[in-house]
Amino acid sequence: MSDQTNRNDQNNSNEMNTKDFLIGTLIGGVIGAAAALMVAPKSGRELRNDINEQAKFAKERTVDWTNQAVEKGSEFASTAKESTTNFARTVSDQSTTLLEKVKELSRSVRRDMEELTESADSLTDDLEGISEEIAASVKKEVEDLQRSVEQLVKEVEEKERNKEQKES
Repeated sequence: MSDQTNRNDQNNSNEMNTKDFLIGTLIGGVIGAAAALMVAPKSGRELRNDINEQAKFAKERTVDWTNQAVEKGSEFASTAKESTTNFARTVSDQSTTLLEKVKELSRSVRRDMEELTESADSLTDDLEGISEEIAASVKKEVEDLQRSVEQLVKEVEEKERNKEQKES
């Protein structure tokens, strides 16, 4: 494993050395060409023409590099925007799914509470012979439970309305 790591380090080092060498060669070539123009025995007019040509060439290269940089920047911006849009869509879809599950659970709890209330009412009617105190206590507990569930349902619905208002 150590040999593999050393080979990877050497490959990376060789790639950097190659890139550095090419950049150095390019810069050295430009400097050498400029120096050759300055030192070459030419008339002033010829020298100015050569310098103008080299300046035009350098300007064209700069414009090319600028255009490439702008193009790459636009590509990166487009990719970032697309990724952000996809992420937002995924989060929105998941929150909608979760909200629907909460709504369904709320409806289910409400149905169960109604059934429980009906059962408690029925039980209360059946328990006429049992102490009024116990029946009242059971009925009160059922009513408290029903109020708690209704409060929970209201909170869920209010959160849903707030979410929809924020999305609007």
